[in-house]
Amino acid sequence: METAVLSRPPLSEPRNIQREVLPNGLIVLSEEMAHIRSIAIGIWMKTGSRDESPELNGISHFTEHMVFKGTKTRSARDIARQVDSIGGNMDAFTGKETICFNIKVLDEHVPVALDILSDLVLNPVFDPKDITREKGVIMEEIKMDEDNPDYLVHEIFTQNFWKDHPLGKPILGTKETVRSFEQQKLFDFYRQRFSPNNMIISAAGNLNHQRFVQLIKERFAGLDRVPNGFHLPAPAITPHVITRNKKSLEQVQLCIGVASHPIYDEKRYVSYVLNTVLGGGMSSRLFQKIREEQGLVYSIYSDLNPYRDTGCMAIYAGTSLESTRKVVDSVLAEFRELKSEPIPEDELRRAKDQLKGSLMLSLESSTSRMSNLARQEMYFKRFFSMDETIEQIEVVKGEEVCEMANTLFHSDKVAVTVLGNLDGLKLSRENLVC
Repeated sequence: METAVLSRPPLSEPRNIQREVLPNGLIVLSEEMAHIRSIAIGIWMKTGSRDESPELNGISHFTEHMVFKGTKTRSARDIARQVDSIGGNMDAFTGKETICFNIKVLDEHVPVALDILSDLVLNPVFDPKDITREKGVIMEEIKMDEDNPDYLVHEIFTQNFWKDHPLGKPILGTKETVRSFEQQKLFDFYRQRFSPNNMIISAAGNLNHQRFVQLIKERFAGLDRVPNGFHLPAPAITPHVITRNKKSLEQVQLCIGVASHPIYDEKRYVSYVLNTVLGGGMSSRLFQKIREEQGLVYSIYSDLNPYRDTGCMAIYAGTSLESTRKVVDSVLAEFRELKSEPIPEDELRRAKDQLKGSLMLSLESSTSRMSNLARQEMYFKRFFSMDETIEQIEVVKGEEVCEMANTLFHSDKVAVTVLGNLDGLKLSRENLVC
């Protein structure tokens, strides 16, 4: 009796992705997902808060808020009611390198949804009364974040890590810069950034590409290109050791970080595996050794933040004042071990499987696929299939992870921010041996 040999099926179905560039430079992307009823649409700007001048810090985020306050034909209440009337979910966010406006609706409501979304982006009025009110809203948002110790320690860390560069500035801006925003500044900023050559429109779901492109052309084809001088030089990295006293905090907040590679670096998959092994989940070394074995923290994790020309790998932990030095020493001990000892094969396998699982789960919704399309266009100008990505993860070797650790972890390049009721606690470069 012959035994049938089963070939291994691909991990994912081929993605039906289409791309078109309008004459004015606007990029339109779509992915057909015929098995669902929803469609997610995003309008993305290829610049974010890192492309602001110091005196306009926060204006990307402020503008993102203001487009929802009314257009030439719709009030803020009209916008909200019309989105609700089609059962849609509309949102927006500002990042360091992008601004995004997005909506998710049933496929039958695409023309209405796109009409609302494009109206926000193309026809804002920036009414001075709304500007005054929104300043108050964003001031409260800034205060709320300053009251969040996890956010605050990361913000202090980032501002010092990329000191005096827009990448290190807060996305929300400061109270001083926000107070200075007025209608003319918003329109000047808007006309420069909301231009077709700085824009990507992506959609994923139950759609027809040609019909979708036609809807886009009807609304955006008349936009003219605007020359711009975006994308400042890469920031210098300054690995400071910062201690900041805040007596109201019960815990000491720690952020320990090093420079890492830009988002498109060829070694990025090695970085992903290293980050997963170090602090990417409950089985990671930081979680198991510092929380589970020593009981020094409740929350501890590592995170990769890659950008177009730089990056950072940072470890966050919250602990008691008495345990702060021990937590810092324990993190540095993990750095040293990753540099000096090869990763056991079972741990490497576990990290790869964790990465693969999270990647595949992240592409199950139309919204996540729409975002994935735009980001791949923004950074790579091409699209990676899931099988291609999985293959890149699979070929990472244990010795490559060790080499990456040796590249990233150096005592003179480790940045630390400590925030809390420190009672005279001091940390110096001599304490950061790795």
